Amino acid sequence: MKLAPASLLAVTFGVSVLGSSLGTGALAQSRAGQTPARAAPAAPEKPADPSEPPPPPYEKELLRLSEVIGSLAFLRSLCGTSDAGEWPKRMQALLETEGTTTGRRERLAGAYNRGYRGYALTYRICTPSATEAMARYLKEGETLSRNLAGRYGG
Repeated sequence: MKLAPASLLAVTFGVSVLGSSLGTGALAQSRAGQTPARAAPAAPEKPADPSEPPPPPYEKELLRLSEVIGSLAFLRSLCGTSDAGEWPKRMQALLETEGTTTGRRERLAGAYNRGYRGYALTYRICTPSATEAMARYLKEGETLSRNLAGRYGG
């Protein structure tokens, strides 16, 4: 099992490091002349690639961190902060380190894009609420990063 590298997480949010189940669910098999007991979900998950290893225990937190980085990539650029160009690079580093399989890379990139697009649909100019959102995401990202590094990185 691959562990989240503490150095990457430390770099992502400047953390000093010291020390939903996503089940695929049963696929309904249609039988001749019978209807399934339950309706299919609106957006069914893709079946897991049998060659892909199970996700690590920190997958949920890492996906949330990717989404936070995506949100910050948009908001920091929108508000013209000096570190705006760093956020996509940080996500690229995360993808290179943690995107060990195609499916994993897609999930991480999807979370990043969700965070980015969520604000791109709403904000066209930097507003006080965008600035507040940035501050909250920086705090959440630092907390996620510190927790991941502390529990799984070293």
